[in-house]
Amino acid sequence: MKSEEEQAQVGMTKDQWGVVRNELKKTLGTSHYTSWIEPLVFQDLKDGVCTFGVPTTFIGNYVSQNFADQIIYQLNRSGESVKRLAFDVANVATAPTASAVPPPALEERFTFDRFVVGKPNELAYAAAKRVAEGGPVSFNPLFLYGGVGLGKTHLMHAIAHELRQRQPELNVLYISAEKFMYEFVRAIRDNTMMDFKHLFRSVDVLMVDDVQFIAGKSSTQEEFFHTFNSLIDDQKQIIISGDRAPGEIKDLEDRIKSRLQCGLVVDLHPTDYELRLGILQSKLTSHQNTDPDVVVADGVLEFLAHRISTNVRVLEGALTRLFAFSSLVGREITLELAQDCLADILRISERKVTVEEIQRKVSEYYSIRLSDMIGPKRKRDYARPRQVAMWFCKQMTSRSLPEIGRRFGGRDHTTVIHGVRRIEDLRIKDSQLSDDLENLRRQLEE
Repeated sequence: MKSEEEQAQVGMTKDQWGVVRNELKKTLGTSHYTSWIEPLVFQDLKDGVCTFGVPTTFIGNYVSQNFADQIIYQLNRSGESVKRLAFDVANVATAPTASAVPPPALEERFTFDRFVVGKPNELAYAAAKRVAEGGPVSFNPLFLYGGVGLGKTHLMHAIAHELRQRQPELNVLYISAEKFMYEFVRAIRDNTMMDFKHLFRSVDVLMVDDVQFIAGKSSTQEEFFHTFNSLIDDQKQIIISGDRAPGEIKDLEDRIKSRLQCGLVVDLHPTDYELRLGILQSKLTSHQNTDPDVVVADGVLEFLAHRISTNVRVLEGALTRLFAFSSLVGREITLELAQDCLADILRISERKVTVEEIQRKVSEYYSIRLSDMIGPKRKRDYARPRQVAMWFCKQMTSRSLPEIGRRFGGRDHTTVIHGVRRIEDLRIKDSQLSDDLENLRRQLEE
């Protein structure tokens, strides 16, 4: 039975702990705060020792090794006298479920409402929304893959955000594959494997970003494999992201590839012009909500959507730079200003690949002679690679349609238009063609 003085001290410290938590959130950032500080439950402060309830020994050890000094500093700033921290796993019942979903710093940017949907990503968006509804789904795991800046991480965060809004009682754990490996190695070193297994196998939803990172790391893959199986057996939802399809990840064990392919595998295709323009328009609208005085001249967004085509992050960053420059100098964002302000980005984004290089790469990829691909033969074995090459010429060079046609045996520009449209239609429906286009794009951008 605590004395009245002790009870007063504990009550006062609980109030102060709320203030300290807010300071730690500012200092450590939202990600670290949500993962490691939020699960702590204040219990007692006695003789300079502040005790917290934690869900697992693993979390207690991690906080002790990484954040103890900062917690003690903030507690002492609040008027307490704290020399060290202690962690009590026995009081798990009063501790909130551990969660490692790190909401991004600009959380409102990473919701479904802020995700611009177009043909290249509509299936991935629909699948992510379905999982985020929280009910049973016919596919598990959901595997999202695509190149840099195509929206994988945005959708992962959007799923986590939606799940928290709909079912806050769910234990949702979001972690990068690199962090998974890091914690696995730490658990081996500190002899806390049971805590590690408990943390990752007791969740309701496991989200692992950039799974390709564990490729070639046999021990980590072994643990990931067993964690995956345990959650699937318990009918828990798994969402994974990677930079390519499971079967294409080099040095990833076949049994893991097989598990990842047993659910729904969805490709976020490279953006097309319409989607890039939609993203820019959405970003402009959002910015004008806070800065209604910003003026963007006609044609600027269209220019950016045409010229910056490989990476959405670079595209959004370019527009952000224009906003900042316009605000600082008090000028309208014109096409001339954009060309001057973004000269470095535009140089890097300039399509340097040639029509000849595209023709050579495509013919090699499909194992046909270059002369057959650009010649008059209309057999499907030659016609489809020819259309693929035309599509890449349109996407990756500044050549006009008539000039592209001339490079393909003197064909009319309408033939090029037909070929490009045919590939645009098929790449959404034909997964094999989609994979071919992605593989060829990587080769051409090397």
